[in-house]
Amino acid sequence: MSLFERYLSIWVALCIITGVVLGNALPGLFAEIAALEFARVNLPVAVLVWIMIYPMMIQVDFSSLKDAGKKPKALLLTVIVNWLIKPFTMALLGWFFFRVIFADMVDPQSATEYIAGMILLGVAPCTAMVFVWSQLTKGDPNYTLVQVSVNDIIMVFAFAPIAALLLGVSDIDVPWKTLLLSVVLYVLLPLIAGAITRQYLAKNGDTTALNRFVSQLKSWSIIGLLTTVVVLFGFQAETIIAEPESIILIAIPLLIQTYGIFIIAYLAARWLRLSHNIAAPACLISTSNFFELAVAIAISLFGLHSGAALATVVGVLVEVPVMLSLVAFTNRTGHWFSHPKPR
Repeated sequence: MSLFERYLSIWVALCIITGVVLGNALPGLFAEIAALEFARVNLPVAVLVWIMIYPMMIQVDFSSLKDAGKKPKALLLTVIVNWLIKPFTMALLGWFFFRVIFADMVDPQSATEYIAGMILLGVAPCTAMVFVWSQLTKGDPNYTLVQVSVNDIIMVFAFAPIAALLLGVSDIDVPWKTLLLSVVLYVLLPLIAGAITRQYLAKNGDTTALNRFVSQLKSWSIIGLLTTVVVLFGFQAETIIAEPESIILIAIPLLIQTYGIFIIAYLAARWLRLSHNIAAPACLISTSNFFELAVAIAISLFGLHSGAALATVVGVLVEVPVMLSLVAFTNRTGHWFSHPKPR
């Protein structure tokens, strides 16, 4: 593992602190960055999301989809959890906590936006960080690639309808044009660009140039991730300092959702008798979120300083340490599953 991957939680924590400090020290600078919008899409955030997503999309090998049927159980598990369970449990938890449990602690408008942010997180299954979680659990990289490919294809068609459905159920007006534009901008176009790049660099089945290019881009992806964290927490810095209780209130249902979904997926994987190198990444893929996409769309739909954007930023805060704790748990419980025989 690289230095970044080994100490991922530390780098993210430092960037969170840096973002909050800079946001309070230089509010004018972040206000200027926030003003750089086109069609309600913040351009700096869009560029940073592309820097993170593009290297990952290049690794999506559509030819690997033909092997999906060889081990269908784990793939089916991931698809069911990601698209038929997680979005709806997230919406339910958001409604329950902010309309019932915390109803007297949060004003109705903020509650509505917090729920919206949680829904956007729940409808965005993890992609960019999947390969890190898979590597940390010694997962099968080829099968992880198949899962990512299938999820990305489903996301192109399913993200907007499911998000619109759940946002509508939560009594939130859905700006369809902005939502569809965001899906095209942050999912479809990077996927197409990645496919074109892959086809050009991997001619005749030789992936040497492709692997070298992806390796060169990896540092830029890391820079994009860390810079995004700084920028996002800089945008929300004043709110974080002024209303720390809001962060705690949002984090509670997010923690319950994350650990709850993992338990469901992990028990199902054991029941299906999956091998550990397939079960571990499958469950972590099902649990984690594509927070880059959720943040970008929350900003596009509701604004940089909205409660929805804050909720997705709290998702960043919760995501890394929680996922690392789950990685440690899956590694300690590897004996619960079978292991592939060495070749």
